[in-house]
Amino acid sequence: MKPVIRKIASFAGVAMAVVTMSMTDASAAHPEPPTQGCPYPYVCFHVDNNALLAGTPISKYRDVTSGYQAVTPRPHYGVLNTRNDDVVYLRLQSGGSICLGPNTQTVFTNSYSVNGIKISSSSTC
Repeated sequence: MKPVIRKIASFAGVAMAVVTMSMTDASAAHPEPPTQGCPYPYVCFHVDNNALLAGTPISKYRDVTSGYQAVTPRPHYGVLNTRNDDVVYLRLQSGGSICLGPNTQTVFTNSYSVNGIKISSSSTC
């Protein structure tokens, strides 16, 4: 009878070790970067710092386009690009545009207003 008890105890110990290793591996995984409420593969606009911190974007875009999509012109506080391989061109109401690389964000002052967005499949600006 003792060998059976030893086998059960041994099996229980191995099972516990496997569970512990699984839990350790899960917690050791690299955390995802903060996205302020903007899931992959979107480009999100946050209207102000409070919305950025709360993770509540005012609008989201994800389609690659050959031209600019209209954006309601307002002084956007932050734009976040969660796409891994695509750049984003932001057309400024005052003229010109800026390019936002993959997995990056930018913050505007009140003197800049975005009125268009173009997501490009290019990985560089």
